[in-house]
Amino acid sequence: MARSNARLVRFGFLAALLILCGFILSKGATSSYSISTGGGSAKPAADTSNNDVDESEKKIEKPIDPKKPVGNNGEKVKATFVTLARNRDVYELVGSIREIEDRFNHNFHYDWVFLNDEEFDDEFKRITTAMVTGKTHYGTIPKEQWGFPEWIDTDKAAAVRKDMRERKIIYGDSISYRHMCRYESGFFFRHPLMEQFDYYWRVEPGIKIYCDIDYDVFKYFKDNNFAYGFTISLPEYKETIPTLWETTKKFIDENPQYVDKNSMKDFISDDGGSSYNGCHFWSNFEVGDLSLWRSEAYLKYFDYLDQAGGFFYERWGDAPVHSIAAALFLPRERIHFFDDVGYYHVPFHNCPVDQKVRLSHRCSCNPKDDFTFKGYSCVNRYYKVNQLKKPDGWQQYGD
Repeated sequence: MARSNARLVRFGFLAALLILCGFILSKGATSSYSISTGGGSAKPAADTSNNDVDESEKKIEKPIDPKKPVGNNGEKVKATFVTLARNRDVYELVGSIREIEDRFNHNFHYDWVFLNDEEFDDEFKRITTAMVTGKTHYGTIPKEQWGFPEWIDTDKAAAVRKDMRERKIIYGDSISYRHMCRYESGFFFRHPLMEQFDYYWRVEPGIKIYCDIDYDVFKYFKDNNFAYGFTISLPEYKETIPTLWETTKKFIDENPQYVDKNSMKDFISDDGGSSYNGCHFWSNFEVGDLSLWRSEAYLKYFDYLDQAGGFFYERWGDAPVHSIAAALFLPRERIHFFDDVGYYHVPFHNCPVDQKVRLSHRCSCNPKDDFTFKGYSCVNRYYKVNQLKKPDGWQQYGD
């Protein structure tokens, strides 16, 4: 009898133990963790059946943007990455390529065009081809597109460089920088290697992409009829473009038909077009529709600027040239600000200030470093003139 009772006791104990384990496992399977939107450490989620739960303690779900198709549905856009580089840039450039491939292109396998004013060597081709999941193309820039045009007074240009060097204007004494700005302004899209493509994404050595891009950027542009996309905008150094706006106004006076009726002129001018406020899109990151640069309006505009000589008699950059053209020749709805990419080019960071975006896109940046809504940034003006709602959290990281 005692032995039978002992068996019953052991059986009861084992049953109780199994019930307890089942209870613990079931609690573990249904519990979750939330992250407070106010920052701080992770904590167990509160019971959301209570209507008095603090909104900041609710679990953050990954948002789904219906405008952006996730993944590649098989429809490939005629698009490419394009980089202007020299052989010696290869090891700085591979970091940029890795950023693009890891965050975006390993899912989509778009091609990459590399352009150089000299021939690319075998080492550059070998290394970059190994990094890119799409096809790689290597092109040499024609000499006439990377040099002084015949109408430029080289003595006058040299005197300008000397003056800018003495005034310590950034790149003010550089000949190669001026050739680069002129080439990016008027010729990169004309290279034979670019003729097969409709869209491009410009990438430079030393950049970073902070966030996962899980949708096809080029298809997104095509589907939404965007023509120009940017991540950073700020005023240009006035010392480098003293006559750029006056030259532009003369062109517009002679060709008023090229200015779009819904242009974003109010982004680049505070006084109805009398003066230029310097706001420009930082062109070291550009996603664009190549038909913009191939258009009659832009080709004539570039030729007008080129004949004026400001690329050499001053230091006109491709960024203000592209920005002015996009703002004037496009309807404002075709210009797109990327608030979900996360981008860095020394010294400025673009880091999504909306915590939901940062978490869902696995962004590896600190929003405290974000330049987007700081006082010196022109993105504030972009939101204002287009009457756009700023993202959640911008006050915390803006000025």
